[in-house]
Amino acid sequence: MKKFVFQTLIFLSLLIFSDAVKANYWLVIGTYRQGPGGRPEVSGITSPSLHTIPMKDIDTCKKAGNKITKEIYIPVWQFDNKWTCIYSGTSK
Repeated sequence: MKKFVFQTLIFLSLLIFSDAVKANYWLVIGTYRQGPGGRPEVSGITSPSLHTIPMKDIDTCKKAGNKITKEIYIPVWQFDNKWTCIYSGTSK
Protein backbone atom coordinates (compact mmCIF):
# COMPACT_ATOMS: atom_id res chain seq x y z
CA MET A 1 0.00 0.00 0.00
CA LYS A 2 2.87 2.38 0.77
CA LYS A 3 4.31 1.76 -2.70
CA PHE A 4 0.93 2.59 -4.26
CA VAL A 5 0.64 5.87 -2.36
CA PHE A 6 4.25 6.81 -3.13
CA GLN A 7 3.86 6.12 -6.88
CA THR A 8 0.63 8.10 -6.97
CA LEU A 9 2.18 11.10 -5.24
CA ILE A 10 5.24 11.10 -7.49
CA PHE A 11 3.22 10.79 -10.70
CA LEU A 12 0.67 13.43 -9.75
CA SER A 13 3.32 15.86 -8.49
CA LEU A 14 5.10 15.63 -11.85
CA LEU A 15 1.86 16.37 -13.65
CA ILE A 16 0.81 19.16 -11.31
CA PHE A 17 4.06 21.07 -11.83
CA SER A 18 3.69 21.01 -15.62
CA ASP A 19 3.47 24.39 -17.28
CA ALA A 20 -0.22 25.31 -16.87
CA VAL A 21 0.25 28.37 -19.08
CA LYS A 22 0.74 26.11 -22.11
CA ALA A 23 -2.14 23.82 -21.19
CA ASN A 24 -4.58 23.38 -24.05
CA TYR A 25 -6.25 20.36 -22.43
CA TRP A 26 -7.19 19.27 -18.93
CA LEU A 27 -7.01 15.68 -17.73
CA VAL A 28 -10.08 15.23 -15.54
CA ILE A 29 -9.73 12.16 -13.37
CA GLY A 30 -11.65 10.60 -10.53
CA THR A 31 -9.85 9.70 -7.33
CA TYR A 32 -10.84 8.33 -3.95
CA ARG A 33 -9.58 8.37 -0.40
CA GLN A 34 -8.57 5.04 1.10
CA GLY A 35 -10.92 3.85 3.81
CA PRO A 36 -9.88 2.04 6.97
CA GLY A 37 -8.25 -1.35 6.61
CA GLY A 38 -5.45 -2.76 4.52
CA ARG A 39 -7.43 -3.73 1.43
CA PRO A 40 -7.18 -1.09 -1.34
CA GLU A 41 -10.87 -0.36 -1.94
CA VAL A 42 -13.36 2.46 -1.90
CA SER A 43 -15.04 2.47 1.48
CA GLY A 44 -18.59 3.44 2.40
CA ILE A 45 -17.26 6.23 4.60
CA THR A 46 -15.16 7.84 1.86
CA SER A 47 -16.25 9.60 -1.29
CA PRO A 48 -14.71 9.95 -4.76
CA SER A 49 -13.35 13.28 -5.98
CA LEU A 50 -12.56 14.86 -9.35
CA HIS A 51 -9.20 16.44 -10.10
CA THR A 52 -7.97 18.36 -13.14
CA ILE A 53 -4.41 18.33 -14.40
CA PRO A 54 -3.22 20.73 -17.14
CA MET A 55 -1.82 19.08 -20.27
CA LYS A 56 -0.13 20.64 -23.28
CA ASP A 57 -1.87 18.54 -25.96
CA ILE A 58 -4.43 15.79 -26.47
CA ASP A 59 -1.82 13.05 -26.98
CA THR A 60 -0.08 13.82 -23.69
CA CYS A 61 -3.44 13.90 -21.95
CA LYS A 62 -4.49 10.50 -23.32
CA LYS A 63 -1.11 8.94 -22.49
CA ALA A 64 -1.30 10.23 -18.91
CA GLY A 65 -4.87 8.98 -18.47
CA ASN A 66 -3.95 5.54 -19.80
CA LYS A 67 -0.81 5.36 -17.66
CA ILE A 68 -2.74 6.23 -14.51
CA THR A 69 -5.40 3.64 -15.37
CA LYS A 70 -2.95 0.83 -16.12
CA GLU A 71 -0.36 1.42 -13.42
CA ILE A 72 -2.26 2.90 -10.49
CA TYR A 73 -6.02 2.35 -10.49
CA ILE A 74 -6.54 -1.14 -11.93
CA PRO A 75 -5.55 -2.88 -8.67
CA VAL A 76 -8.22 -0.99 -6.70
CA TRP A 77 -11.43 -2.96 -6.13
CA GLN A 78 -14.74 -1.11 -6.66
CA PHE A 79 -13.15 1.88 -8.41
CA ASP A 80 -13.97 2.47 -12.08
CA ASN A 81 -10.92 4.71 -12.78
CA LYS A 82 -12.71 6.95 -15.28
CA TRP A 83 -10.91 9.90 -16.86
CA THR A 84 -11.35 12.22 -19.83
CA CYS A 85 -9.51 14.98 -21.67
CA ILE A 86 -11.25 18.35 -21.94
CA TYR A 87 -10.25 21.10 -24.38
CA SER A 88 -9.54 24.33 -22.49
CA GLY A 89 -11.04 26.49 -25.24
CA THR A 90 -7.85 28.40 -25.95
CA SER A 91 -4.90 27.68 -28.21
CA LYS A 92 -1.52 28.81 -27.00
